[in-house]
Amino acid sequence: MVSSDGTTENGNGESWSIKRMIFWSADYLVGKGVENARLDAEWLLAEALDMGRLELYLQYDRLLDSVEKSTFKSLLLRRAAREPLQYILGKTSFRELDLLTDKRVLIPRQETEVLVESVLNWGSNKKQGLGNVLDLGTGSGAIGISLALEGECSRVVATDVENDALAVARINAERNGVGDLLEFRSGSLYSTSHSEEHFDVIVSNPPYIPDNEACGLQPEVLEWEPVEALFGGETGFEIMREIIVGAPENLRSKGLLALECGLGQAGQVVSEIEATGMFNSTMIRRDLNGRERVVTAERN
Repeated sequence: MVSSDGTTENGNGESWSIKRMIFWSADYLVGKGVENARLDAEWLLAEALDMGRLELYLQYDRLLDSVEKSTFKSLLLRRAAREPLQYILGKTSFRELDLLTDKRVLIPRQETEVLVESVLNWGSNKKQGLGNVLDLGTGSGAIGISLALEGECSRVVATDVENDALAVARINAERNGVGDLLEFRSGSLYSTSHSEEHFDVIVSNPPYIPDNEACGLQPEVLEWEPVEALFGGETGFEIMREIIVGAPENLRSKGLLALECGLGQAGQVVSEIEATGMFNSTMIRRDLNGRERVVTAERN
């Protein structure tokens, strides 16, 4: 269907069944360096045919017409150019959410679900639940919306320096039925907080990749995702440190600070939190790959 340079249709009139298209496309994407090529090919074909991915297996021998092949080709070429699958499909699943996802926001990762779970577990042991939550750098809204939907929140204040990201987060809050629980504010970290305003939870998945590690990232990340949501300065810890230092004066007594961090950063996060002298009950949680990913601490 696509020539070796990925630009032209096969002109010999061959028939393409769903099964054949999946196998051929998976091999094509492998040649372009795409991970999970078979799965991505299935998702793209399901999108082109307007059906669920598992439905493909029930119609393996069904032939594609010319319009379906053309639609699929355009999607396939985008993925071959290493555009993230989530941007092509325009959506991402995150816990119980179906999130609008495009190049204005970082793609929500499975690791961040551990951060949300940590906060929810903490709130389940509190009489008032999560109370008032501050979600710093909300991006797509995945964290704040999940907490509003799954936890007992009085409200969630979601901030971001990018107005484009806030526009996406607002849409996601409405489409997941919690628009009335979230308040969106434009600005950097605690600059959006009002005087004498305190929160029961401060949660963040801040940019934490060191600037000099850009060359080691996959093209899907480096060339497509917003850089301001990825890089945390020269050491990758500059924004994280600002959050930690400013947390005590913005948290209520016994409130929770919950942070996602990069590989090898958890120990430093703990040290920085303890250095403030304002926290106790510091804990590290691992992600599904066994990597130290989330740090939580209570305001004393």
